[in-house]
Amino acid sequence: MKILAASDLHGDINLAKRLAEKAEKEKVDMVFLCGDLTLNEVSTEGLIGPFKEKGLKVGIIPGNHESPATSNFLVEMYKLINLHGYSYYMNRVGMFGCGSANMGLFQLSEEEIFDSLEKGHSYIEGTQKKIMVTHVHPSGSLIERFTHFFPGSGAVRDAIERFQPDLALCGHVHEAEGIEEKIGKTKLINVGRHGKIIEI
Repeated sequence: MKILAASDLHGDINLAKRLAEKAEKEKVDMVFLCGDLTLNEVSTEGLIGPFKEKGLKVGIIPGNHESPATSNFLVEMYKLINLHGYSYYMNRVGMFGCGSANMGLFQLSEEEIFDSLEKGHSYIEGTQKKIMVTHVHPSGSLIERFTHFFPGSGAVRDAIERFQPDLALCGHVHEAEGIEEKIGKTKLINVGRHGKIIEI
């Protein structure tokens, strides 16, 4: 399975178009948008259209710049896959996630983050491969070294250690775009604004 994962578009329509073109060129099976599609919920217009026009399958979660209600609106309007507290199965790969963050206007508590991830994981527990998608990064990761303002999530860290997904994808810290590391058997990637092509 081949995916394009990106985060933190912050309302940049031209970036959305470039990512959609990249996804089409690479013939990906699915696109993950890991939160912060908007900038303080200013506008969602034109952000999803480029992907849908190319017939791409898109999964999303909210970030700390948009509410779950805005994310749900996009899911309904464009027939997207909602991974915020839910799961999805495709090509022997189970996907689950939790959006928002442990800070900001639309923050979740650490307990809420873990509960959402646990709920989503429960439906794909026995799958051959697993992908966990969050907006916020795990505490104690290399990503934390790139910021003094955005704390990592202990709940995300706990979920990685407990559920051991093959991949954990996040965004949130722009300065850490492209950073990869291993936490146990899990490869953690900050996918960043410009997107990352990943095969699993």
